[in-house]
Parts: sequence; C-alpha cells; structure tokens
Amino acid sequence: MNPIFSRLSIFYFRLQPYLGRFIILVNITVFLLIPLIIDIRAEAQTSSDSTAEFKKLAAQLSTARLDGAAESAASEEMALGILDKLAIALLNGPVSPDVDAANRRMADLVSHVPPIGENYRFVRLGGSPASYALVVNFGLSGPAAVRIYSNSSGHYALAARIDHFVEKDFFDSDVELIPVSAADPVFVIVAGRTDDLATGMFTAWRFDGRRAVPLWSSDLLQQSSYEADGGGFHLTYCSEPDEDHPAVCRKMTRDVYGLQAGEWKRLETQDLGPAKVTPK
Repeated sequence: MNPIFSRLSIFYFRLQPYLGRFIILVNITVFLLIPLIIDIRAEAQTSSDSTAEFKKLAAQLSTARLDGAAESAASEEMALGILDKLAIALLNGPVSPDVDAANRRMADLVSHVPPIGENYRFVRLGGSPASYALVVNFGLSGPAAVRIYSNSSGHYALAARIDHFVEKDFFDSDVELIPVSAADPVFVIVAGRTDDLATGMFTAWRFDGRRAVPLWSSDLLQQSSYEADGGGFHLTYCSEPDEDHPAVCRKMTRDVYGLQAGEWKRLETQDLGPAKVTPK
C-alpha cells in the first residue's frame, strides 16, 4: 500500500471522533441561531411597518388641520406613541445618548418631501441625570407637541408631555425649544414665528421630574428674536408696533429672564427706541 494513503487513512481514523463532535456543534449553533435570525428579521419588519404607519399618521394630522377638519386625539397619540418607542430605544442604548445620531435617525421619519414645517428633534435639558425633550412638528400647519424623557431608575421613559390636548392654552404651531439652564431642566418654547414680522409666543417651563410646569407666557410679540446663554433668556421684540405700518416699530424692547430661587423672573429690561425692521 502506498505509504501516503496509509498515513491519510490513519489520520482520518483518528479525526473521526472530532469530526462528529464538530458536526454536532455546528448543528447546535445553527439551531440556536435560527430563532435569533427570525427575531432580527421580525424586528426589522416591525420597525419598517411602524415607520410607514407613522408617516401615514403624520401626513393625516397635517392635512386635517390644513383642511380645517376635526382633529383626532387618538390619531395624534398613536403617532406620538410610535415616536416614544423609537425615542426610548435610542436613549437606552449601550452608550450615553448621542443627540446628533438620534436626530439623524429622527430625520428619516419625515413624511413630506421637502419636509416644510415637519421635524422631529431631540434636545438635551439641564439637570443631572440629564433629561431629554423630543420636539415634534407634524408639518406645515400641522399640530406640534413636546415629549420629555427622564432617567429615574437607570432607564429612560416618557415622563411628561406638552400638547394642546393636555395643555389647553398651548400654542402648538411650529414649535422650537430652547434650554435656558445647564443646572435645571428649564426651557422656553417658542411658537408661531412663521410670518414676515417674526411674530411669536414664548412660554417658559420647568420639568420637575414628573410633569412640565408652566412658569410664564408672553403675548404674541412682533419682530421678535431671542437667545439663551449663561446670563438667562434674552428676548427682543417690538413693544409698541405701528398698527398702520406693520414693519415699523415705535419702540423695541429687550428683556432678560431667568430662574431665581425657583421662580421665573424678568431680570432686566431695556428700551431700544424706535426701529424699522426689514421683514425676514
């Protein structure tokens, strides 16, 4: 017999028990992985279905208000519920929440092309551990809402909501949210600044760990601009508009607001004199 074939036969004989074990191990591994693969595919399909359902609901909510139809609290809450699930999954990832990455994911949810007036954006609020707000604008003329998620037991969950179904005076048009303090979850919601005169309403809120508490609200202010820094919330606006010439302002005013001893206060005010503001 050829010595080479003899050695191969001996090698194969010695390897047989190991080959059997290897085949058994492979079969067990495949058996264990099949449910996982099925779950991953099912989860991906569920995520795709949820995204499609959300876009459909968002488009309906925007169209209903634009057409003057009756608004459905159930439809809005269903759409917000889908956002909640996605938001909580993003916040409870294996690493600390990445606001930029989360907002890129949220940008995939827009139902209008181009997404005029439609956006879904995370904002980090002050405090420790940090809370996060999700600012929701369902589209041109559509409703808006704010959802707040907090981490009270090592897991982020929905803790508070601001919408016109729970806050009857909430002006839910083209909402923006501006954090005011790094130490406290205090923020200002800016709404309605869509006309050429930048007319808007400003409301200050504080999240107390359980609910969003309103602190202050402005009137509708024309020719308004704003910014927040370590010195407070700076609000510039036309305090004496010319009714006959809307672009003309008899007196501009700048106020600075902030939280002192747990209360929202106007810290200073300054008259800036008359101004003619170029429409934006």
